[in-house]
Amino acid sequence: MLAGGAALAAALGLLAITRNRYLRGRLIFSIWLLAASAALQLASSQEVGEALLLATLARLALVLALVNLAVSLLANPVRAGRPERAPGIIQDVSVIALFGVIATLLMREQLLTTSAVGAVVVGFALQDTLGNLFAGLAIQIDKPFRVGHWVQVGDREGQVQAITWRATKVRTKAGQFLIIPNSVMAKEPVLNHSEPIVPTRLEVDVGVSYLTPPNEVKRVVLGAIADASLALAEPAPSVTVHGFGASSVDYKALFWVEDYANDRLARDEVRTNIWYAFRRHNIEIPWPIQVEYHRDEAPLRSDADVELAAARLASIDLFANLDAEARRALSTVAIHHLFAAGEAIVRQGAPGDSMFVMLDGRARVILEPSNQPVALIEGGGYFGEMSMLTGDARTATVRAIDDARVLEINAAAFRALAVEQPVVLQHISDVVNARRSGLDEARQSAESSTPAQAGQGLVERIQRFLGL
Repeated sequence: MLAGGAALAAALGLLAITRNRYLRGRLIFSIWLLAASAALQLASSQEVGEALLLATLARLALVLALVNLAVSLLANPVRAGRPERAPGIIQDVSVIALFGVIATLLMREQLLTTSAVGAVVVGFALQDTLGNLFAGLAIQIDKPFRVGHWVQVGDREGQVQAITWRATKVRTKAGQFLIIPNSVMAKEPVLNHSEPIVPTRLEVDVGVSYLTPPNEVKRVVLGAIADASLALAEPAPSVTVHGFGASSVDYKALFWVEDYANDRLARDEVRTNIWYAFRRHNIEIPWPIQVEYHRDEAPLRSDADVELAAARLASIDLFANLDAEARRALSTVAIHHLFAAGEAIVRQGAPGDSMFVMLDGRARVILEPSNQPVALIEGGGYFGEMSMLTGDARTATVRAIDDARVLEINAAAFRALAVEQPVVLQHISDVVNARRSGLDEARQSAESSTPAQAGQGLVERIQRFLGL
C-alpha cells in the first residue's frame, strides 16, 4: 500500500506539470492501474475465500503501473514540444516484456502451469497480428523510414504519417489515407525519397530533332531548369543524351528539389520552361511519326457478285419468266449472306418474311421434331418462298452442309417487283403450289398428319400480305 501510494502521488505530480500529450496518456493509464490495485488490496482484506487471488491481482496491477510509469519517464521528455526518445511501439513492448518477467517471478506456480498452453493458443490465434507486430518492431529498430518521409512501396507512394503496432499509415499525394500492414512493409522493397539526403533528384525526358547539336540542346535545357523556382541550384542539374530514338535524340534532364512532395509541380515547371525555351531557340520537338499504308478495299458485293446472283435467279423456275433487267434489279437489292457448315439458315416455326437462294454450297431441309431430312438444296436451289409471299412461319429447318453463300430476298423487294410486273403473281402461285404439295407429302410421312390444302386462295393471300 505504501509503494502504491507513493507511486500514485508521483504520477499525479508529473501529470500536473507535464504538457507532453503522449506522456500524459501513459501517466493516466498508470494512475488507473494504481487505483485498481488499491481497490483490490482493500477487497482482499475483507474477503476470506478469495483473499489470495485478490491480493495477487493487486500486486500485478501495481507492478504493471510501476513498470509503465518507469518506462514512460525514461522514454518521454517531461517538457512539451519534444518528441519521445523511443517510439510508442518500443515502449509498449518494453512494458509488456518487463511485466511478464516480474509477474512470472511473483506468480511462479500459477503462470508456469498455463504458459505453454497459452503460448500455443495465442500463437495460432494471433499469427497475423504477431507478424505485423514483429515487423513493426523491426521497422522501428532499423528505421528505414520515419514519420514525415516520402516512401514508395511497390506501386504505392505517399508520406508516412504514423507507424503503429499493426500497420504503417501513409498519406498519398491525392490526399488519400493508405494503411499498409507492417508485414507487407517488411517484405516489399521500400524506396525512401527523403533519405539519405533531403534533396531528391527528379528526371524529365524530352526528344529533340536530329538537326540540333546536342551541346546546344543541353545549354538550353540547363537554362530552362535554372528558371524553375522549385529546382535547386545545388546540387547542380545535368542533362545527358539518353538515346537515339526512331524520330528524335532523347535527352534526360536531371535536377534536384528540396521537398519530394512537390515533384509533380517541379516536373511540370521544368517541362513548361523547356517548351518555351525550345520555341525561342527554334529547337524542334519532333511529332510522333507513324507509317500509313494504303490499300484498295474491295466492295463487299461487287458487280460480279450481282451478275452471279442474277444468273442464279434466271435458273430458278420461280423467276424464270422475269426479264434480265428485273432479275438484275432484284439481285441488287437482295442481301448476300455467308453461313458456316452446320449452321442453321432458318429454323422451323420461326417467323420470317424472306426467301433464300443458294448461290453456292449445299443445305439440308429437316423436319422437326423428328429431325428427318426431306430435301437437299444445292447451288441454284431456293427455299422460304412461302414466308416471303404470305408471312407464314418457317415450315422446316434448313441447315448448311458446307460453307454456303445465299441470297436473301425479302417481302419489300418482292413487293416492288410485283407492283412493276403484276403478272408474275400467277406464275409464282403455280410454282409455289407444286412445291408445297411435295413438302406436305413429306411432312405427312414424317408426322402421320393430314396434308394441308395448299392451293386454296394462295394468290389472294399473297396479295393481302404484300398489300397489292
